[in-house]
Amino acid sequence: MAFPPRPPRGAFNPRFKKEQQQEHRTNFMIKVPEVRLVGENITPGILATPDAIKLAQSMELDLVEISPGANPPVCRVIDYNKFLYEEKKKKKEMKAKAKTSEVKEIRFTPNTDDHDFEFKVKHAEKFLSEGDKVKAHVQFKGRAIMFKERGELLLLKFADRLKDVGALEGLPKMEGKRMLVMFAPKAQQKQKRGSELGKLVERKTEEKAEDTPAKEAE
Repeated sequence: MAFPPRPPRGAFNPRFKKEQQQEHRTNFMIKVPEVRLVGENITPGILATPDAIKLAQSMELDLVEISPGANPPVCRVIDYNKFLYEEKKKKKEMKAKAKTSEVKEIRFTPNTDDHDFEFKVKHAEKFLSEGDKVKAHVQFKGRAIMFKERGELLLLKFADRLKDVGALEGLPKMEGKRMLVMFAPKAQQKQKRGSELGKLVERKTEEKAEDTPAKEAE
């Protein structure tokens, strides 16, 4: 007499799979006898697990185990799907903040025209808004080194255009045959410092503008 076929071991169990995939134990997955209950619009305290589940169901919410290592485990009465969405959102924001910033380079010459200048401003604004630093420099070749003041004015004008999105880390300085400045993405805590540098930039620009006609007259 043949025996009826036995079901294979390890047969698919949808509920078991769901429990394994879920990050937190919820509702009837919570097997401990009692839990410490927290949440909005409820009285915090220790309750028998079945009573805590009933309370969550009466509010059309879920009982979610958020601190399984506590004694007793801490559970929150919340909408679990909403909770997962908020957690995912927080992780995404943290990942974005942890992005390694790069240094993007913008190159000018003393004779950079207005069209090219505007093009480079837009690129720098994009880099800063994405969290990267910007290094801008004016390259002097040959006799162009005679026009250092023109290069400084160009970089100060560039700094003035970026003052809403970039914090200027210092005034233009020479390194070999190039003059450079560095900008960092402008955070809220740097606004005061940025405004002070902005005033300094404006003052330097005015001084250069006043000196230039006098030197040309000579």
